[in-house]
Amino acid sequence: MKYRTYPKTDITVSVVGFGLWTTSTGWWGTFTDDDAVGLMHEALDAGITLYDAADTYGNGRSEEQLGKAFADRRDRVVYSTKFGYDFYTYAGERKGQQEIPHDFSPAFVRYALEQSLRRLQTDVIDIYSIHNAHLTEIENDELFALLESFKTEGKIKSYGTALGPAIGWLVEGCESSRRRNVTNVQMIYNALEQFPGNEMIRAANEANADTGFQIRVPHSSGMLEGKYTVDTVFPAGDHRNHRPKQWLINGVKKIETLRFLEEPGRTLGQAAIQWLLAEPRVMSVLPNIYDREQVLEFAAASDTPPLSSAELARVSELFAENFGVTEEPGRYKGTMSYDDVAKTPETASV
Repeated sequence: MKYRTYPKTDITVSVVGFGLWTTSTGWWGTFTDDDAVGLMHEALDAGITLYDAADTYGNGRSEEQLGKAFADRRDRVVYSTKFGYDFYTYAGERKGQQEIPHDFSPAFVRYALEQSLRRLQTDVIDIYSIHNAHLTEIENDELFALLESFKTEGKIKSYGTALGPAIGWLVEGCESSRRRNVTNVQMIYNALEQFPGNEMIRAANEANADTGFQIRVPHSSGMLEGKYTVDTVFPAGDHRNHRPKQWLINGVKKIETLRFLEEPGRTLGQAAIQWLLAEPRVMSVLPNIYDREQVLEFAAASDTPPLSSAELARVSELFAENFGVTEEPGRYKGTMSYDDVAKTPETASV
C-alpha cells in the first residue's frame, strides 16, 4: 500500500480507501454490523487507513460501524465523514439514493457534528465534508466560518466538499478549490467518466490550491472491474438494477477497448485505480468494497505496475472518441456552466 499526505496538513491516507456506503445503505447488498466490522478489520490489515462515511448513510449507521470497528485503534485510521442532510426530522420513506432535505443552519450543523462525534466514538474528525454541496453552500460565508471554528475548537482537522448525487457539479468543484481552498473534494471520476473531474483538477492546479481529491465510483459502478457481460443481472434493490440496459451494453463495449491495461500481476480493476493514482492531486480512491476478495485486490492495486505514459495517452485518446461507442450525451447534475452564475475575474477562465 502507498500513502499520500494532504497538502499543508498532517493527514496521511492510504491511496485506496474504504467507503461505508456499501456496508450501511443496502445499495450494494445486505451487511450486518458484524459483517461490516470484519470487512473493515480485513481492510486495515491490508493497509487501508482511510474510511469514508456520512451521517446520512443508514441514518447514522455508517458512523456507528466505524466506531465499533476502530474505537480501540483510532490512532491507526483516518475518518472522513459528511454532513448536511436532516434525516433526524425527515419522516418520509428513504428510497435508495433519493435525496432528503438539507439543513445548513449553524445550529443544525453543530448538532450534526456532535452526533457524528458520538457515533464515531471519537473527539475529532479528520475530514468533514459538506454532503452533496450546491453552489449556494460554496458561497455561504457563514458556513465556512463555522467550519473554521470547528477546527479552532479541535473538533475537526480539515473540511471539504463531497459532490453529488450523480456525476456533474463542475462549478461547485472548481469553486471549492478556487474560492475556498478546501482540503478535500470528493467527486466521481474514472477512466470512463473523466468529465467534469478533469476540469476540477485543472481549476485546482490553476489556483495553486492546497486541495486534494477523494475519488468516488472509481470503477464506474463496477464496469471497470471488467467482470460484467451483456447478460449480467443485478440483484433486486441493487442501484445498478435501475440503470437502463443500454448502459450495460455500451459499458461492456467500452471495456473491451481497455483490456490492453490488463497484464500479468495487474487486473483491470487495479489498472483503473492506477489510472487515477497517476494524478498527484488524487489522495485516495474509494472503490465499492463488498467482499474480502475485493479488499485484497484493491488494496494491492498501488503495488502493481503503474500505467506507462503510452498507456495513459492511449486511454486519453479512447476517451476523446468515447471508446468507439455512439450514445446520447451524458446527463449531469449541479451547476455545469459559469454562464449560469455571475462571473468574476477569478472564475471567468473556465
